[in-house]
Amino acid sequence: MKVVISGSTGLVGGKLVEKLLENGDTVVRLVRKNIPDDDTIKVPWNPYEGEIERERLEGLDAVVNLSGANIAGSRWTEERKKILLDSRIVTTMFLSDTIASLSAKPSVMMSASATGYYGETRRDAPANEYSPYGNGYLAKACREWEAATHPASNAGIRVVNGRIGVVLSSKEGALAKMLPVFRAGIGGYFGSGHQMMSWITLDDLVDAIIHILQNDSLSGPVNMVSPQPVTNRVFAQTLADVLGKPCFTRVPAFALKLALGAEMAKETILMSQGVIPEKLTETGFEFGYGDLENALRHAINDGNDS
Repeated sequence: MKVVISGSTGLVGGKLVEKLLENGDTVVRLVRKNIPDDDTIKVPWNPYEGEIERERLEGLDAVVNLSGANIAGSRWTEERKKILLDSRIVTTMFLSDTIASLSAKPSVMMSASATGYYGETRRDAPANEYSPYGNGYLAKACREWEAATHPASNAGIRVVNGRIGVVLSSKEGALAKMLPVFRAGIGGYFGSGHQMMSWITLDDLVDAIIHILQNDSLSGPVNMVSPQPVTNRVFAQTLADVLGKPCFTRVPAFALKLALGAEMAKETILMSQGVIPEKLTETGFEFGYGDLENALRHAINDGNDS
């Protein structure tokens, strides 16, 4: 395959590039700044200014759109929330419009979204791809993010909106931030600890993206999470057990709201997000790390199980 990737220098994008090259695929990176030379093709673009070398995208097989500023990067001021939206919607709309205008269009576009689409979920009723959208800033952002892919789907390109959960990696993200605290023996759960967490290892996520690109039966929303969501309390206890440390600390909700801001705390750490990957499992995708304990051991070991 010849695959173009936006957001290729991020955690997920970097791992995807590595896996595609290992598979013998051709990788085209959309870049806004100089990056070190490697075995990929670089195509400059600036979606905010509408700039791209369009002719170099002719004849692609697939597009993977992973652009987007870090949701948990800093407090959600109004300015920050605009940056979060623009980094997703402006880039996705421009890329979608661009590939829709090509003479030789790609057959598939996998565009990132998030499980935040569903808002708060019930513990006894995990969301699947047919569940309705929720309320709040993240749910609204995800709806607009997914709608930005319509130009591509209207042009006959198979579009998949990958609703991604918490990605487990020791390098970046939630787990990376938790590890130093848990290794120090002072880790614990957040709020009530009853809120559900939907997670996936970085390796399984990358394999799922490739599965989507290669499986013509998948389109529309696809939940990219392990089939085993757990409560925050179970997640914390399992992480402590894997590290051989105690788990007795509780960070109360009010402290999280003070530290992060009420809206951000409510919609991230404190929100219950129980989601299952119905479409992936129906199409035969096999998770390498669907069990939380094994997943954490794998992630903590930087993806090396030897």
